[in-house]
Amino acid sequence: MMNKVKVIGIGDDGGDGLPPHYRQWIEEGEVIAGGERHLSFFPNHSGEKISFQGGIRPALLRVKEAATTRQVVVLASGDPFLYGIASLVIRSVGADKVEVHPHLSSVQLAFARMGESWQQAHVESIHGRGMNGLAQRVNGKEKIAILTDDHNTPRKLAAYLLQFGMSEYEAFVAENLGSPSEQCKWYDLERLAETDCSPLNVVILKRKPEVVIPHWGMGIDDHHFYQRRPEKGLITKKEVRVLSLAEMNLKHDSVVWDIGAGSGSVSVEASKLAPLGEVHAIEKNEADLENVTANRVKFRTDFTIVHGKAPAGLEAWPSPHAVFIGGSGGELDELLRHCCRRLLPGGRIVVNAVTIETLTQTLHLFQAEEFATRMTMLQVARSKPILSMTRMEGLNPVYVICGSRKEDHQ
Repeated sequence: MMNKVKVIGIGDDGGDGLPPHYRQWIEEGEVIAGGERHLSFFPNHSGEKISFQGGIRPALLRVKEAATTRQVVVLASGDPFLYGIASLVIRSVGADKVEVHPHLSSVQLAFARMGESWQQAHVESIHGRGMNGLAQRVNGKEKIAILTDDHNTPRKLAAYLLQFGMSEYEAFVAENLGSPSEQCKWYDLERLAETDCSPLNVVILKRKPEVVIPHWGMGIDDHHFYQRRPEKGLITKKEVRVLSLAEMNLKHDSVVWDIGAGSGSVSVEASKLAPLGEVHAIEKNEADLENVTANRVKFRTDFTIVHGKAPAGLEAWPSPHAVFIGGSGGELDELLRHCCRRLLPGGRIVVNAVTIETLTQTLHLFQAEEFATRMTMLQVARSKPILSMTRMEGLNPVYVICGSRKEDHQ
C-alpha cells in the first residue's frame, strides 16, 4: 500500500519558519524531494534526496515509486497550490495519496509588506512561462500580483508593459521575502525597466487612481482603428466583425487564426474575448502590418502577427479552435482545405465574402470537406447627418459563412 506523500510549503527562511509538526514530518521523511534551494535548507537530513534540477517529471516518477515503501516529503515554495508543484504531484501520484500542507505564499507576504488587502487582486505567473498575452489579461485591473523568475525578470516585465503604454501602473517589488536579505521597494515602470532585482521576487502592480484609461467593449467603432487611408475597405466593419466573432464562439482559452488581418480589428477583439488563449494573424500586404502593429499596441492586445500569404506558414501555428478568413489572396481552396483539416473538434471557420463567387466557392469547399454550414447576408445602413436631418447610408452587403464539422452539430 502506497504511503501518503506530504507536500510541505516552506519560505525563504527554510526550516526556521516552519511549525514544529512540519519540521517533524520532514525529519521523519525517508525521502525528501524538491528544488536544490529547498533541499539546501536541510543539509543534515539523513534520508534520500530527489532533486528537481534534472527535470520535474522524472523526479516525480521517483517520488511515486519511493512512496510505495517509504515516507516521502516533497518540499515546495509557499503555498504549493499557487502556481506550485502540488497539482503535478497529485497528477503523478493520485489525489488520495497526497497531503498538501501550505506555508504563507509569497503573494500573501508581498501584500502584507505592502500594507494592503489582496482579496480583489488578480494573480498571474510568468515563472517558467512566456509573457505572451499578458497585456490583455492585466489591462484595466486595479491590483495585479505577478510571480517572476530569473528569465522573466521585473526588468523585462516593466519593459513589456511599457510597450503597451501601461505607464498608469506603479510596481511594488518584494525580494527575498522572509530571508535576512529581504527588500521591498516601489518603482515607476520606467525606473524598474532599468533595475536588476533578486531572482526571488514578487511584483505587485497598482494602478494610479488619477489615470483614466479608455474602455473598449465588444464592437469597437471602426474609426478608432489605425487603417489604410484613404479607406479601401481593409477593416472588417464593426457590425460584420461582431457577428463574425459571435459565430466563432470563442472561449477564454481559444486558439484563433486571423487570415488576411487587414487592420487587425478581428485579432484585437478576439484577443479580448480569449485572454487565456492565443491569437495568430497573417497579412500579405507589408504596408498594412504597421497598422496591425499600431492597433495591437493601442488596444493592449498581445497577439502574434506574421507577414506572409496563407496557407504558407500556417503549419507552424498551433491547431485552432476558430479561424477567421477575411481575405485569401486568391488561394481560397487550398487555404480552406488546410483550415478544415487543422480545425480542432468543436471548432468553427468563419469566412467573410463580398462577392457571389467567393460565397459559392466557400460553400462548395465546405461541402467537399463534409462541413455543416450556415450563412448570413448582412446588409447594414448607418445614420449620417444631412443638413439638420439624418439619413441612412448603406454599407456593402457581406456574406458571413460559418463552417464546422457535421458531427459537432449532432
